[in-house]
Order: sequence, then C-alpha cells, then structure tokens
Amino acid sequence: MENLTLEIEGMSCGHCVARVSKALAAVPGVAVDDVQIGRARVRFDPSRTSASDLARAVDEAGYPARPHTA
Repeated sequence: MENLTLEIEGMSCGHCVARVSKALAAVPGVAVDDVQIGRARVRFDPSRTSASDLARAVDEAGYPARPHTA
C-alpha cells in the first residue's frame, strides 16, 4: 500500500467531505484514512489503481484534485 495526499479545491462543508470520501472509497484498492476540507489522505494498492485515478475520481465528484507534492 502507498500513501497519498490529495489537494482538493471547491470543498466548503461536511457534505463535500462526505461526497469526496464516498468517491474515493468506491475506487478498488483504496483505504480512505482522512478527508477534510481541502485535502484527503488515502492508502492505495498501486497494482489496482494510481494517484491519477484517485484524483480523477474526486474530479468526477465535482472537486478539482491533484496529488500533493512536498
């Protein structure tokens, strides 16, 4: 499992957090660790999905997302 933090735009409330959590949890091979306004931390199996797939799932839920780079 790999760790990933996504930076997410457009979130403003608990409904947004729930929607992003649901979108990420629906991706095979993902364990959602924490979702807060503006970011999400997940663990994922790179043999089943990728960071770009996770960002795309959040994008499709209506919130622009990109992997956080430190």
